[in-house]
Parts: sequence; structure tokens; C-alpha cells
Amino acid sequence: MRTALTIAGSDSGGGAGIQADLKTFAAHGVYGTSAVTAITAQNTLGVMSAQALPADLVTAQIEAVVSDIGAHAAKTGMLANAAIVEAVAAAVEALDIPWLVVDPVMVAKGGSRLVDDEAVATMKVELLRHAFLVTPNIPEAEVLAGMSVRTADDAREAARRIARLGARGVLVKGGHLPSSRIVDLLYDGHRFVEFTGERVPGPNTHGTGCTFSAAITAHLALGHALEDAIPSAQHYVAEAIRHGPALGSGHRPMNHLWRDQRPQD
Repeated sequence: MRTALTIAGSDSGGGAGIQADLKTFAAHGVYGTSAVTAITAQNTLGVMSAQALPADLVTAQIEAVVSDIGAHAAKTGMLANAAIVEAVAAAVEALDIPWLVVDPVMVAKGGSRLVDDEAVATMKVELLRHAFLVTPNIPEAEVLAGMSVRTADDAREAARRIARLGARGVLVKGGHLPSSRIVDLLYDGHRFVEFTGERVPGPNTHGTGCTFSAAITAHLALGHALEDAIPSAQHYVAEAIRHGPALGSGHRPMNHLWRDQRPQD
């Protein structure tokens, strides 16, 4: 069976973080494992509290999983501080973890900051050079590239700048740009490819970034090409939003298992 590892924070509400990643892996027929980087107390309304775990404990989790179960692909999510970012980068290199997808999570859906400035700086220097793919949304791309992104041309320049940090591929997600459809822009260091996806209205958008990057990771673990993985992940997320359950009063969760079930009221 193919396996995938998520290195990310825990969402007590179950909509994002490792919970979303593991559900997404399972929905794609991939066995999911996890290394928890932080514990958050959150729900659909926001993050009430968060505590990063010791960096050596994060390393121990990664080593335990990879040495026994293995990982055909891996992804990162919330990496709260520089020590954790350094530990993850070192483990990825030492264990030769393939197909690393870096989702540079910085802010929760409700607006809470999840990483500090030193962690972002360390990510740019230490982690991105190990990434097969980086999947920033527009605000994250602005931070990583050090520029404002307001247009499609801006997104292309931001992708170029992020690629110079060492990532093999950059996927700038277009959900924050005003348009009737979402255009995600892939740059592989040589050319740009646009992937246009459906913008599904509604409140069930908690964990969309985590889920999208996890779906791509699952496809990579299954041996699928990146340019096939991205549109499949777009469709998966759109349907997960469309079939999302009526839970919570804020940014509601998606239905990660929409292929097998429909939400209950």
C-alpha cells in the first residue's frame, strides 16, 4: 500500500491540519501517517490557543514513521517556529524523503497567525530547497516573494522569486484573486501552466489549503504526474466544499469523504 506523511499542526475541530490531511489521504486510498508539530484549540470560529511541540519530538515522530512504515510522499503544514522548520528540513534530508510538498501555512482561515517571522525566514533558507512543490496562496506568496500580488503577472513574478529559493516547483493558488473561477499557476522553473478550477460558493471552506496540498501529495504517493495531480486535487476540493456538512457557526469544514457518503444534518 502506498503511504504519505503529513508534518503539520493538529486542528481540534477536525477541519484542517493533520486531521484534514489524514482524511484526504484515506479518501485517495493512501495510508496516512503524521508528525504533529503543534496542538491548537480551534473550531470553525477561529484558533483559541496553540502550543508548539519540542523540535526534537517532531524529529522523533518523523524518524519513527519513516524508519518503519516509510513514506512515498510527504507534506508540511503548520511549522510554528524556526527550530521546528530546521528539524523538519534536517529530517527530510537525512531520511531522503521523496516528493515533499510544502504548504507554507502562515494564517488560519479565521485570521490567527500560526507561525512567527523567524520561522518564515528559516523556511525560505532551509526548507524550500528540499521541496518538490510549494503551494502558497496569494498572501503567502507575497511574504515568500517579498512583493505585492494583485494580478496574474504579479503571480508569475512571485512564482519565479520563490523558485529561486530552491523549490523545484511553485504552485501559486489563485483563490484570493477576484475572478469567477480559480486559476492556480504552476511554475516548474522553465514554464508556466495554468489550471482553472471551479469556485464553489458557500461557508464550507475551512481547511481548503491543507486539503488541496494533501490531495496533491496523495497523488504523488500513488505515482501520478504533477500535472495530472493538480486538476484532480482541484476537483476533489470543490466537491468536498459542495458536500460540506452544516457544522459550526464560522468557516465550516468540508466533507473529505464525499465520494463515499453525503453529510448528515
